[in-house]
Amino acid sequence: MARIRWGRVAGWAVLGLVMLVTLFPFYWMLRTSFSNTRALAAGAADLLPVDFTLGAYRRVLGLSSTAEAVAEGGSSGTVNFWLYLRNSIVVSTLTTAGQVFFGALAAYAFARLRWPGRNAVFTLFVTALMVPPIFTTLPNFVLIKELGLLNTFLGIVLPHLLMTPFAVFFLRQFFLGINASVEEAARIDGAGHVRTFFRIVLPMSRGPIATLAILTYITSWNDYFWPLLVGKAENVRVLTVALGVFRSQTPQGSPDWAGLMAATLFAALPIMVLFALLGRRVIDSIGYTGVK
Repeated sequence: MARIRWGRVAGWAVLGLVMLVTLFPFYWMLRTSFSNTRALAAGAADLLPVDFTLGAYRRVLGLSSTAEAVAEGGSSGTVNFWLYLRNSIVVSTLTTAGQVFFGALAAYAFARLRWPGRNAVFTLFVTALMVPPIFTTLPNFVLIKELGLLNTFLGIVLPHLLMTPFAVFFLRQFFLGINASVEEAARIDGAGHVRTFFRIVLPMSRGPIATLAILTYITSWNDYFWPLLVGKAENVRVLTVALGVFRSQTPQGSPDWAGLMAATLFAALPIMVLFALLGRRVIDSIGYTGVK
């Protein structure tokens, strides 16, 4: 008879409990999104959708008439979901492309090039990781305003477009691990630093670069405060900001919880798919570079 390992059973029980606590808010979001907003108050403790309906998703996608939306407790206002989705894609893509490209250049300079004061400059640069972002928000806002870039895509992406200390530190850790003999062989063949970087180092760094791109894209996609400050106009408003506006469009001060949860699910769906497809690579690269 097999001996029961109570320690392992307890470990699985704790793991199951942690997963339940972690996933329950996501389930509650799904349950609420499939409910009728007007019936939610009567079935607040029900674990299943209250008066099941797809009306919240139809409202978010703009497929419901005003009368249908109001009948299910929704808003009489309209939400241009596809415009906000496009804006989020534009902002996240520009930020990711710029940050990964310029961050890789800076990381290579700190990792492989020899120049006076390199380590001191890198230490000073990485020290910026300890500065809370809120401290730089006001100076950045004043600068963007003086440049006349409020309510523009450039104004939203500019503070994070070039590079961040995290991006440089993350890629530098990997570049330091590349065998120097590979670059020396390239130089013997006549390749300079630029050609070595683009033809040798970058192809060897596809995994960490993809990881950084995913992390940057997720961070940019979820950013709320900065786009709220500089991108209030509807033509540049991103999804995270639009969700706040959607919540404010409520009849008689009662939030359209079903519509809000449906919109939240739509907003999170691209990131969930991205992480489901490439999550394993992200975890492996983070473990390799030693970033916690």
